[in-house]
Amino acid sequence: MSATVTTTKSTSTPGKGNGPASRMSLGKVLLIVAGALVALSVLRALVDAAQQADFDRVTSAGQIGAALSMAVPIGLAGLGGLWSERAGVVNIGLEGMMILGTFFGAWAGYQSNPWVGVLAGVLGGALGGLVHAVATVTFGVDHIISGVAMNILALGATTYLAKRWFEPLADIGGSPKNSPQVDPIQSFTVPGLSDWLADLENHHWFLVSDVAGILGGLVTDISALTVVSVLLVVGSFFALWRTSFGLRLRSCGENPTAAESLGVNVYLYKYAAVVISGGLAGLGGVFLALVRSHIYNEGQTGGRGYIGLAAMLFGNWRPGGLAMGAGLFGYSDALQLRNGGATVHALLLLVALGLAALAAWRIVRKSYVAGAVSGAAAVALLLWYALTDTVPNDLVSATPYIVTLLVMGLASQRLRMPKANNRPYRKGQGT
Repeated sequence: MSATVTTTKSTSTPGKGNGPASRMSLGKVLLIVAGALVALSVLRALVDAAQQADFDRVTSAGQIGAALSMAVPIGLAGLGGLWSERAGVVNIGLEGMMILGTFFGAWAGYQSNPWVGVLAGVLGGALGGLVHAVATVTFGVDHIISGVAMNILALGATTYLAKRWFEPLADIGGSPKNSPQVDPIQSFTVPGLSDWLADLENHHWFLVSDVAGILGGLVTDISALTVVSVLLVVGSFFALWRTSFGLRLRSCGENPTAAESLGVNVYLYKYAAVVISGGLAGLGGVFLALVRSHIYNEGQTGGRGYIGLAAMLFGNWRPGGLAMGAGLFGYSDALQLRNGGATVHALLLLVALGLAALAAWRIVRKSYVAGAVSGAAAVALLLWYALTDTVPNDLVSATPYIVTLLVMGLASQRLRMPKANNRPYRKGQGT
């Protein structure tokens, strides 16, 4: 028992990993939030000055609502990856499990009602998770190979089933590429508060109206499935960090041999984690099919399973950081869809200033090479901003992917994955 205590303490060494000493204080979090709000206000002012158009305000309730709808499927995929990897199983197959969720969610939603579709999509994703668990946990297949195979299998299976099930429904909108229309899931608006925030937003006051627009987007026309998703993030934190079940599951990802020696059924917990992972990814797919578009379309996941993994890494395998990463990627995705080149062009200036601050911080910390690289990137972006008026459409559409690469490049030095992640485990090693 003493060995277990020693192991636990070693994972919480200051500056190492995600132990208590490495968590940010509430003051630092509030300071980051305040800085982000000011940055968004500056970005909005730049865009308004360039476009002279209020409907393109980047902090409007419509913009934030769109960003939230973009962030939810990314966050659910990332949450699925967190469950799986906390148990020691890398889940590259999240994209395929999302595809299964989109297909079965739309199919069952058309056959019955949207909430039956939600259940079917979750079960479809969980089935994909079960296949991945059998391959990786029982047969010891390399996790990356199994995940890639899961993505290929899901795409092929749904393409075949769409031809069989949706093509005969051509008279009501079905085709080999898409399902018929599905009834929408209920959405709601907080009465009174939404109107008050909208009035405050329309005053166009610096920062105050921007904050009102952001809050308004969080209480206006919100899908019930969005609320469920937020509760799942909070519930996952309590399940994994505040229960004995979560402690045992995380021990399988840190030291499965020690966990087994203490009586933990490592196989069972790994299976449970990967199946839950698939179900969460499937729910992300359901959101795309039943909330975002009310229809299944081939290829509608658009790589969001991979971006969800990036959000999980950005959050250092913790739900709070994951939610922040999903929000960042969702916002950048909504920017390029609603505002186009002028907004992304203004974003160049903010990114350049952020890189300049990062360069100064790294030089102060005596990381001269990293500081020089960040400084050079800041100068390049400043020149780009000064010498152009907009950003080409091809780069605008790639904004969320570029943001993903940039964020991961800057955050990679502080990451600490579970120690036994992607390592083979065979029953009996702890005896």
